[in-house]
Amino acid sequence: MLPYAGEPHASEPRAREPHPTEPHPTEPLPGDSSPSDLHAGDPDPTGLFDGEPALRQFSGEIRELGSRWLDSVLSDPAVAAAGGDAVCSPAGLWLALAAVGCGAQGDTADELADLTGLAGPEAAPVVTAVARELAATDALAAATGVWTRVPLRASLVEALPDVAFGPLRDPAAIDAWVARETAGLIGALPFRPGPATLLVLVNALALQARWARPFAPERTRDAPFRTAQGTEATVRMMSADVPVGDVWTIGAHGGDVHVVELACAGENPALVRFALGPEGMPPAPVMSAAWAPRRAGTPAPYRRAAVRIPRFGLRTVLDVTAHLPALGITAAADPRTADFGGLAEGGADEEFFVDRVGQETLLRVAEEGVEAAAATWVATRGGAPAAPPSFLELVYDRPFACAVMDASGTVPLFAAYQATAPDPGENPARA
Repeated sequence: MLPYAGEPHASEPRAREPHPTEPHPTEPLPGDSSPSDLHAGDPDPTGLFDGEPALRQFSGEIRELGSRWLDSVLSDPAVAAAGGDAVCSPAGLWLALAAVGCGAQGDTADELADLTGLAGPEAAPVVTAVARELAATDALAAATGVWTRVPLRASLVEALPDVAFGPLRDPAAIDAWVARETAGLIGALPFRPGPATLLVLVNALALQARWARPFAPERTRDAPFRTAQGTEATVRMMSADVPVGDVWTIGAHGGDVHVVELACAGENPALVRFALGPEGMPPAPVMSAAWAPRRAGTPAPYRRAAVRIPRFGLRTVLDVTAHLPALGITAAADPRTADFGGLAEGGADEEFFVDRVGQETLLRVAEEGVEAAAATWVATRGGAPAAPPSFLELVYDRPFACAVMDASGTVPLFAAYQATAPDPGENPARA
């Protein structure tokens, strides 16, 4: 519970019990802690790390949030209007809600902890550590900014040293920050704070990475693609041989989902997974299979493997406010019950409630590399095996899922489903 004036700090953030199916406009304020400071030599300030990196502790929470969110994403009017195409960022939504949860208390803290795994003031070092460990993925940038009309508690500002804080005056300042932190991939928020908006928090993620082994452009050919609507279109299909060790299957209701993982360049690279289910399988289990832990998969029983994947680009804008009830967020969004008493100084505490949550996400995949970005905003108002076959070729010529994972391969930074004929778009990662 986040303390009010005179109440002692709780000893640890609120954390829900693990799910039984889970494996166990200013410059940022200066901070003198590194991720290793938070979970290695120094005493653990949260009591939750137990000597392990924060990201390893909470990667399961991020994946579960993504799984709980999928049905709402896939049934969103914006996705329906796009013929079923969707891209979202479970990691971006987790980081935004977890940061807001640092100022929650009472029932509001309880429901946010049930969704993100933690809430309350001592959650702040965890949120900081997770963001820093994600940003250690090569070519990935992560940032959070807060703009407010009321003074925030000094203790909260000090507890989030990597967050940029500024006054909520000109929305153009927020747009400029978003454009800068996403390298121009998202130019502005599709949201404007109203006069009653007290606080806007934005998390930005951006990835611009080259493949460790780029696709050879001369192998890209026109090929047929069967859409989710049953029509056929001609697309630009890339082709590459892949190590068979980077191909596995995930069992799902309705059949096995094949997953292939392609690494980006770097010593600590992002890992991009493409998942292909049986014809007619709904998108949710295919997307979940793409970000499922690699150890949950069954190695492909082949000696060689190749993939054919279309060039594609997706962009989705989601009004996540409509998804909150399905995520269990009700008290935080109700002005009669919301309790964010740890956000503001003085008498404005009772006016805070979650008024709007949204996310804009894009993903582009081509021969040279992958680009992805997300801006997430929260606005408050008030047996002996048989001899393996010799060769597997995965042809992504029908709807498929894509998940961009962090370097640990445990956190879905971006998740997408291509239902319609892919738009080849621009070739990312030319730099």
